[in-house]
Amino acid sequence: MSAEQQAPMLEVTGLTAAYGAIEVLHGIDLSVPKGGLFAVLGPNGAGKSTLLRVIAGLHAVGAGSVAVDGTSIAGVQPYDLARRGVCLLPEGRGVFPNLTIADNIRLVTHLGGTLADIEARVYDTFPVLATRRRQLAGTLSGGEQQMLALARAVATEPSFLLLDELSTGLAPRVVEMLYGQVVAMVGAGTTVLAVEQFARTVLEIAHTGAVMVTGRVVAAGAPADLNEALASLYLGAA
Repeated sequence: MSAEQQAPMLEVTGLTAAYGAIEVLHGIDLSVPKGGLFAVLGPNGAGKSTLLRVIAGLHAVGAGSVAVDGTSIAGVQPYDLARRGVCLLPEGRGVFPNLTIADNIRLVTHLGGTLADIEARVYDTFPVLATRRRQLAGTLSGGEQQMLALARAVATEPSFLLLDELSTGLAPRVVEMLYGQVVAMVGAGTTVLAVEQFARTVLEIAHTGAVMVTGRVVAAGAPADLNEALASLYLGAA
């Protein structure tokens, strides 16, 4: 195996980040291997979403370093990270509610690729969207909006997908469908970092992961290695 293949997709060292004078990430060390699903778990207020925003270039690094695919993100703009294959699905639905499904999809073409190819990937991923392409995204159900958001990510063929609470507010059947597509993306070579508050949702399909509490990583490793940390936090009471 070459050195390039062995290099992690994400290497975070001594990372701090703050909102004003309030530091919310306190010396995060994290290594995400290429080609798998890495779960970041923990309760509300753990700093998980802030970590994703830093990786995507949307929040400033206070101290420490972040490297994606062996290259530092220092000074790199979010749109340049997107062109490098880093795709963030933020918490919430991540769609433009006043645009149709078709127009939401059209916006993805700014990253390259023809509209026809992108539409084909989106509608092949979730065929129900094809029958509603002229419908305003804001009138879709929550699950359908999340399908649209995820399908747009699939269409860009990202190398590194960041998911922030994909399952929030959705029925279990819809969550299973969405994560089934995420697993398919991993099988096709995409590295996925999935943040979830509800650990059971993602732990069964994760290859590796970490547990965060109040801005710190308190455990990392294979899913089986995280059970004790999770149980002591909130899983046992869930």
